[in-house]
Amino acid sequence: MRKPTTSKNVIATSRELDKLIEEAIVDCHDEDEQASGFFNMIEENLVLPFTTQILGVEVSVVDFEMDDDGTLKAICKHGGKRQRIGLTDLPLPSPLPPGAQWIAAYRRWRRSRVHDDEE
Repeated sequence: MRKPTTSKNVIATSRELDKLIEEAIVDCHDEDEQASGFFNMIEENLVLPFTTQILGVEVSVVDFEMDDDGTLKAICKHGGKRQRIGLTDLPLPSPLPPGAQWIAAYRRWRRSRVHDDEE
């Protein structure tokens, strides 16, 4: 199996992201289990910590957590302060950290959930 592409500007193709989504949600029965599947894949594959910029401030992404509603949050640290940022809103650095394709897959899956709810 071909590994998803992670380059400076392109995380993965749509097809590669769809395969990652399929891998994350296999055997999941509902949306909460699917979100847990993504949490596990991100936890296992994303290399932490990494730095990124939020509103012009450099922060370290040090961990992830899942809210009660199933949304994934990045735990960002700057100085002695911590801030939770939704994974769909987290700016990614360039170059991308190893495993960033899982964030892209989660974002694609999450967008598809929003579109399904609108129908």
